[in-house]
Amino acid sequence: MGLWNKLSNEFIDIVEWLDDNPNVMVHRFERYQNEIKMGAKLTVREGQVAVMVNEGQMGKGQVADVFMPGMYDLSTENMPILSTIKGWKYGFNSPFKAEVYFFKTTRFTNLKWGTAGPATMRDPEFGVVRVTAFGIYGLRIRDAKTVLLELVGTQADFTIQDIEENLRGKIGLRIKEVMPEIGVPVIDLESKVSVVGQRIQEKIAGDFEQYGLELCEVQVQDIGLPEEVEKAIDQQGAMRAIGNMQQFAQYQGAQALRDAAQNPGMAGAMMGVGVGGMLNQSMGNLFTANNTAPAATAGAVPPPLPGATPYFVAVNGAQAGPFERAALQAQVVNGTLTRDSLVWRQGMAAWAKASEQADLIDLFAALPPPLPPQ
Repeated sequence: MGLWNKLSNEFIDIVEWLDDNPNVMVHRFERYQNEIKMGAKLTVREGQVAVMVNEGQMGKGQVADVFMPGMYDLSTENMPILSTIKGWKYGFNSPFKAEVYFFKTTRFTNLKWGTAGPATMRDPEFGVVRVTAFGIYGLRIRDAKTVLLELVGTQADFTIQDIEENLRGKIGLRIKEVMPEIGVPVIDLESKVSVVGQRIQEKIAGDFEQYGLELCEVQVQDIGLPEEVEKAIDQQGAMRAIGNMQQFAQYQGAQALRDAAQNPGMAGAMMGVGVGGMLNQSMGNLFTANNTAPAATAGAVPPPLPGATPYFVAVNGAQAGPFERAALQAQVVNGTLTRDSLVWRQGMAAWAKASEQADLIDLFAALPPPLPPQ
């Protein structure tokens, strides 16, 4: 009796997989030298699929029966393929040797991908642009037989790490190929990452199917654009926000004046003020001309704007200008224009000191008067 108990204990009568490792995709049931007892209980839990393989033979013709979630009494009736392979006659009742592989069919998420270097895209607005991207994706087992033959082989435990690096490289290369085909302009890539991810998933899903896998999702977490393209996008956004180009030109001129006023060198200050003044006037005239009808013959100089008093300034024996009031204020701040500086504007008979002009006196209000002679 003791010998019979010892022999009977070598027969496996319960086949199941209690998966406690979230990274394991496929697990081979360990039976060592034991044989599976005919009539043994096979338990396939939710989120699992079991595949029975003829012992030691992994060819396509040897991958036998597939069991979906449920409880089974192993017999020739529910193992028709294995019964045919082994040549069992109906009603076979002896223990047998076979390998059982359990597959986890739930999703594996947060797997990382990234382009292997920039992808070259042709954009209607920016021309040829080199773009990088990275993100995460999710997959699950769709066809257990194909996964077993194409990926697992004879491994006892096949984990997501065994395939993640390989898939990451394949995805990165494929995304470089499909990025130019997704049909999203470069300027919209970062604002439409969900659309980009969906387009990428549609393009490369077939690459996963050949391994028996399903690509569940692709998330794009970041789009990398060349620095010059990012600057161009920022400038376009600023122009849209500004709207009024004349005001934008005036703003640019004021910025140049401010920078010149902060420059301690007179030459730099004059250059900045001169450029700012000319930019302000020329750009203002350019955009105003588009909105007004021609009022004078070609070559005529329009009169100054109402209330404006542009002045010429004598600097080192040479005249500079004309300068608007903001430009003159900047020159007072940096010391280029003083009370004794000679100025002239239209309507004056001759050059005169700045301090003698009623509309310029307030420019020097914050400055102390000149020191008395020693």
